[in-house]
Amino acid sequence: MLGRYIIVAKTYKLLWFLLLIILSSFYLEKDMNMHKILISTEKFLLCIIALATLYATMEEIFHLISNRHVELADLLLLFIYTEVLGMVAVFYKSQKIPITLPLFIAMTALSRLIILQGKESEPVNLLYEAIAIVLIAAACLIIRYRPQSQEEDLPLV
Repeated sequence: MLGRYIIVAKTYKLLWFLLLIILSSFYLEKDMNMHKILISTEKFLLCIIALATLYATMEEIFHLISNRHVELADLLLLFIYTEVLGMVAVFYKSQKIPITLPLFIAMTALSRLIILQGKESEPVNLLYEAIAIVLIAAACLIIRYRPQSQEEDLPLV
């Protein structure tokens, strides 16, 4: 248990060191602007998200192996991790994050919440969560079939 915390602490130190290197390189340039700093910070934070997601995925897989038991909630959690990694990969490929990816993650998280609560939950809470899933799914359909504008085709960088 202590070893895991030491690894996490060393990882945080390494990430802070990388952030300082990235930001200091911008301070050395004479024509530094805020846009470059924000884009670099965004990419750095997405790297942290990807690393943290990979760490959480490995931890969940080790948990499944040690328990020798897999439940639907565990699979949905792994699916959420996969979607987060996919969202980071899409950003690095296209420099855009489609709004539907976080919505899919939200639907999966709500489904997992319903499964984890089980029979102990109030029926009205189940109804609210199911309505939330339907509303998010409707939002995905509306976004998918709306007319595309030319502004959306422009890259962020």
